[in-house]
Amino acid sequence: MTDELHPDENAYDPARIEAHWAPIWDELQPFTVDDPADSKPRKYVLDMFPYPSGDLHMGHAEVYALGDIVARYWRQQGFTVLHPIGWDSFGLPAENAAIKRGADPRQWTYENIAQQKASMKRYATSFDWSRVLHTSDPEYYRWNQWLFLTMYEKGLAYRKASWVNWCPNDQTVLANEQVVEGACERCGAIAEKKKLTQWYFKITDYADRLLDDLNQLEGAWPSKVLTMQRNWIGRSTGADVDFVIEGHHSPVTVFTTRPDTLFGATFMVVAPDSDLAAELAAGATPEVRMAFQAYLDEVQKKTEIDRQDTSREKTGVFLDRFAINPVTGERIPVWAADYVLADYGHGAIMAVPAHDQRDLDFARAHGLPVTVVVDTNAPVTGAIPVITPEMLESGDPHPSEPAALDPLATGEALTGDGRMINSGPLDGLSKQNAIKRAIELLEGRGTGRASKTYRLRDWLISRQRYWGTPIPIMYTDDGTEVPVPLDALPVLLPDAAGIDMKPKGTSPLGGVAAFVETTTPDGQPARRDTDTMDTFVDSSWYFLRFLNPSDSTQAFDPALAEKWAPVDQYVGGVEHAILHLLYARFITKVLFDLGYVSFTEPFSALLNQGMVILDGAKMSKSKGNLVYFTEELDSYGVDAVRLTMAFAGPPEDDIDWRDVSVTGSQKFLARAWRLSGEVTSPVDADPAMGDQALRRVTHRFLSDVPGLIEAFKFNVAVARTMELVNAIRKTVDTGAGPADAAVREAVEVVAIALSLFAPYTAEDMWSRLGRRDEAAGRDGLVAFAGWRKADPMLLIDETVTAIVQVDGKMRDKFEVSPTIGNDELEALARASEAVKRAVGDREIAQVIARAPRIVNIATVKP
Repeated sequence: MTDELHPDENAYDPARIEAHWAPIWDELQPFTVDDPADSKPRKYVLDMFPYPSGDLHMGHAEVYALGDIVARYWRQQGFTVLHPIGWDSFGLPAENAAIKRGADPRQWTYENIAQQKASMKRYATSFDWSRVLHTSDPEYYRWNQWLFLTMYEKGLAYRKASWVNWCPNDQTVLANEQVVEGACERCGAIAEKKKLTQWYFKITDYADRLLDDLNQLEGAWPSKVLTMQRNWIGRSTGADVDFVIEGHHSPVTVFTTRPDTLFGATFMVVAPDSDLAAELAAGATPEVRMAFQAYLDEVQKKTEIDRQDTSREKTGVFLDRFAINPVTGERIPVWAADYVLADYGHGAIMAVPAHDQRDLDFARAHGLPVTVVVDTNAPVTGAIPVITPEMLESGDPHPSEPAALDPLATGEALTGDGRMINSGPLDGLSKQNAIKRAIELLEGRGTGRASKTYRLRDWLISRQRYWGTPIPIMYTDDGTEVPVPLDALPVLLPDAAGIDMKPKGTSPLGGVAAFVETTTPDGQPARRDTDTMDTFVDSSWYFLRFLNPSDSTQAFDPALAEKWAPVDQYVGGVEHAILHLLYARFITKVLFDLGYVSFTEPFSALLNQGMVILDGAKMSKSKGNLVYFTEELDSYGVDAVRLTMAFAGPPEDDIDWRDVSVTGSQKFLARAWRLSGEVTSPVDADPAMGDQALRRVTHRFLSDVPGLIEAFKFNVAVARTMELVNAIRKTVDTGAGPADAAVREAVEVVAIALSLFAPYTAEDMWSRLGRRDEAAGRDGLVAFAGWRKADPMLLIDETVTAIVQVDGKMRDKFEVSPTIGNDELEALARASEAVKRAVGDREIAQVIARAPRIVNIATVKP
């Protein structure tokens, strides 16, 4: 049988090896997890599932090679490993492709899935193919709708009219997280603001937990990702302060992190695109209303990035209204200005220009007063009065005051800490004490309270597109929201035939009367919601659906979640650090609160891989710097590509494909594979009788490599495998020879190690070594051989290097037994010719031996 499989024992032919083993694996399905009685320890390893936009690319090649190393490693350690795969198959690219080609997005999507699935199988990723899911299948998105209705019932899904980010190219809403530097994350078009009535998930209710629970992930998630999430949530502590605005029906609440500076608040600013600004302008004179509307029109043309640019001119319009400072009782003017955003805090701020640079820039531009209330240790004593532009124009009435403490004159706000001044009962207090006292004053007067705010906004999930999960809500003629009954799920997407999917600002589903027109459970005529859900809803809980993807009775089985989840090791790109990971953490906490799971974090550990680039730049078809995945496999073989991904460097670093050697990986695999054909000792040969030097190298390898894999030092583990192959080759060629039992042991260990990185080559080596038991099914494969235990006795060094120092300088070194005693080591040191020369005629004052490593000799100075 071996001769038939390997007509040329010295020819390493990756294509032939792949063609032989692929159908065997396909028949055995060795990585299927289906034994409920399995009592082995468990690991859940998950790679971020792909979007089916064509065949796999080199980025996929990296992430799936790295995730597979982890999954295969834990199987070798005796664990039952759940390693599923599916497709994130809803989304805008399929819809755009359908528009371009005049085809159903289903056809484009599922053809791409078939192509990617074939490539993944060729790539020998150790997935459980019985658990494949597609988020665009009704059997999946039914449970998206269940999740929505469950959250709706709990008050965590709601609908409101608000300004949203709008992509003019894709003609759809964007979540805040999907706007990158003012542009649509997907197509690059400059995002606009548009007022729409949309559905939201109330993620802000979980802001504190999302932030505080990141502490649980320290050391298990990359620190960069934790920092990005903390910054995105952006918790600020301070106070809500109630300002009465003359002529307005109710007080306006302003959030501030510095309530201690209230005595320096000399004007108020509201976001021009806020409801408050519109209300205040509506009650003003026609001239003010016209000025405000003209200003608002200009503001809506700007991105949030533009509005937050500190270098741009501070523009605004006076709303002809005054607020009352709640601690001074003074009237302060109310302005609308674009540097205040409608969705930060309450959409209005108290301006303290002496101590905030943007407020100061605005005050100087519009002639507003400045009051210094914090002595930031500038060279001046005593209280500092209010400084107005008129004072400067008429000649400073306090010429003795140094200009350095005059923000209005210098243009630089006093932003440091110090002692409070010009602040009545707060005078003399430090910042922290003043904040505490100011909140007490506000609470005592009923005009404020301690509070927190966040950069995080509620998750906008409505999308104006066809290829997504329909939102399971109906509306009666009077606008009443009616949830679709659970037993009526899924609300199916209608057939795409005849639907105009071209971007036009409204959902394509709105034009499908048979979909829109329906009746409520009590028989009332109703209209369905025509938007679909953000596809990040699909990926926020998919890791749970993998536990029982064919279950038609529930989204997932809580008992299986208790058994397998959370995910032990998650692998994917850092580009998902905020969006996907944040949403998955949120949904997991919701499910925890509802009693469906017993954990609050979905992914216990996270590994981010870098990008695969070419010539220092991201690969791009338009730039002509593209490496095609299938062409690399055809040229070098699957294993050489996989090994190169592991050997290129730390996983988190980018891999420049120009700088790596796939040919070198292929040559190494050929060297390793040839060794498996040279072993002549029997399978049951006792390695203890073999070459002890090689055995020490082998068992040191067995001891060290697990730590390297668990630390994600895959490249170092590959290097150690190469060193072991070299040691075997030396023993075969110039030492004990191929019949030595230690050679067989070492080559078998290489095969087991290579099963992590190069599964085809490893499996072929295992078979050539006579180790595969066909009757054992999958258990006869090298993937389940088990990582061998290192013999502790072989980890003890046969010799160690001892050094001898004379008066602090090393003068000699030699190999000694690890068990040598102090007296024997000292005698060797004294007998050394190099030591004798170093000592010369001087008298030896002291000798300190620390066997087996060092001898220190001190001489008497002349």
